[in-house]
Amino acid sequence: MKNGDKLLFQELASIIENGKSQIATQVNRTLTLIYGQVGHRINTHILENRRAEYGKQIIAKVTVQLAKAYGNSFQERNLRRMMQFASLFSDPQKVSPLATKLSWSHFIELLSIKSSENSTNSNQQTKGKWSSS
Repeated sequence: MKNGDKLLFQELASIIENGKSQIATQVNRTLTLIYGQVGHRINTHILENRRAEYGKQIIAKVTVQLAKAYGNSFQERNLRRMMQFASLFSDPQKVSPLATKLSWSHFIELLSIKSSENSTNSNQQTKGKWSSS
């Protein structure tokens, strides 16, 4: 292969790889925003009806419908993550730039860290209340 041909191939490969990277970034960003909107909408719907039992029922019902239409990404565990995500990251203006840097998997990790922190804080508060009496 001539040097000019080799250079051309390298330049073309670079263009293609950069494009693939941009596509992956856009897909991750869009999925994260979709999941946040789904979680927000479910949270809003449940709050409007103000009944815990209704919330359990609607999540189970919506899970079946969404999973059938859109696949396993919309199973109950994932819907609950979407709801948690929407609660913790409620401002789409702040989420959008983060979503270009972090994938949905990264946000799931952040959710588990946040849950762990909340659990630790709750345990510490409970211990404080018990020991202060």
